[in-house]
Amino acid sequence: MKPEQSISKITLLASMLLVFFVAVSALGQMPSPRKSAEMTLAGKKISVDYGAPSVRGRKIFGSLVPYNQVWRFGANQATHFKTDADLMFGNVSVPKGTYTLYVLPTEKGWKLIINKQTGQWGTEYSEAQDLARIDMKLETLKAPAEVMTLSLSPAGKGGVLKMDWETTSASVSFIGK
Repeated sequence: MKPEQSISKITLLASMLLVFFVAVSALGQMPSPRKSAEMTLAGKKISVDYGAPSVRGRKIFGSLVPYNQVWRFGANQATHFKTDADLMFGNVSVPKGTYTLYVLPTEKGWKLIINKQTGQWGTEYSEAQDLARIDMKLETLKAPAEVMTLSLSPAGKGGVLKMDWETTSASVSFIGK
């Protein structure tokens, strides 16, 4: 092999490695990183995994997240809810399993959508896969939340799934079945 061919191959290899490391580094700095929350109910795990977007100076509800349109309830990949316990959200039975969560925000109220389709990108929504649509309780936050946060917390004989973002808090209660 000629020396100039070796130098060309080394230069090509170095360039490919540089591109690889830049791409890997960018993945770790996504503007809407993946986050999760979990709790235990009667010894059984309940968890939610979501992309956490930031306000970054934008108007969120009624603009970036339009009213009267199904929203992915986070950013990027779909928000997944996994329960090892059978649950009741109001009068709606949710068997143990993995689901995708969406929200239908309107100016008058919000509905949490529990959807049976999983593994898709957040914008791939199929209404035919809906298990339930559940009314959410809305409140105004005392201080704005820059980063969207989903939380699961014990309450009574069950728990609460809650979202805080911008100036809005939206929640829904559940109990073990």
